[in-house]
Amino acid sequence: MEVQSSEPTWNAIVRLLRWDKPAGRFVLMVPALWAAFIAAEGLPPVPLIGVIVLGTFATSATGCIVNDLWDRDIDPQVERTQNRPLASRRLSVTTGIIVAIVALGCAAILAAYLNPFSFALCVAAVPVIVAYPLAKRVFPVPQLVLSIAWGFAVLISWTAVTGELNSPVWWLWGATVLWTLGFDTVYALSDREDDRRIGINSSAIFFGDYAPEAVGIFFLGAACLLAGLGYNLHLHIGFWIAWMGALIMWAWQYITLREDDLPRSTYGAIFGQNVWIGMALLLGAIAGFLL
Repeated sequence: MEVQSSEPTWNAIVRLLRWDKPAGRFVLMVPALWAAFIAAEGLPPVPLIGVIVLGTFATSATGCIVNDLWDRDIDPQVERTQNRPLASRRLSVTTGIIVAIVALGCAAILAAYLNPFSFALCVAAVPVIVAYPLAKRVFPVPQLVLSIAWGFAVLISWTAVTGELNSPVWWLWGATVLWTLGFDTVYALSDREDDRRIGINSSAIFFGDYAPEAVGIFFLGAACLLAGLGYNLHLHIGFWIAWMGALIMWAWQYITLREDDLPRSTYGAIFGQNVWIGMALLLGAIAGFLL
């Protein structure tokens, strides 16, 4: 039964789509933009950028709704997620399914702008997106599944520009997967006690007391792969300035995570900082080609 609420339905749908929390949308958009700008040497087609931006919002919205449909009976037991529209029964399962279909349809329409190879990669990404919530139940490091889904954003955007998967894209793909593993493990740390009590898997639980070290290794690996990409593409000083800034921020985040008794808000703050780190790296990559 749907819970009565003074909240307008449209606002509950916005929350279902997570459009009220843009950090999670931008952190998916960033690697897609990395790939588009780097593959196009700093000057991708403007319509492609529009497709990436809108497609990111549609795709991430679909993924969020699918996740909430899977977890509608689990989310009420987790402090961070108990007020989500499906968990609180503010919206019905039927409404969630309809909105997910509409969001996926919008993503498909936008993907039709891309070449056949990129479109096929979009289709291949869908099962991975759908599988992530299930992975939390059966796989010890479900954040790896999410990271692979994030990696598709790189492959799709890159092939939209070049039409092929040549060697530089794999440096960027690897960096994206490791970066995502890092920041999503941080995000999972805020739910670790709830997830352990419920019996849900996460990388934060898998790595246990060594979670800060795992995050540090993931961020360091991402930095090394980005450095390899910059070296191979002969990017100019603007990229290296941004890269150094990212490395310093990731080191500071690792040091912070090693502190005892961190409040849950710290994990969310570190997650949000990674959006700005990603944007700085994007601007650095553009400058690396054009300046």
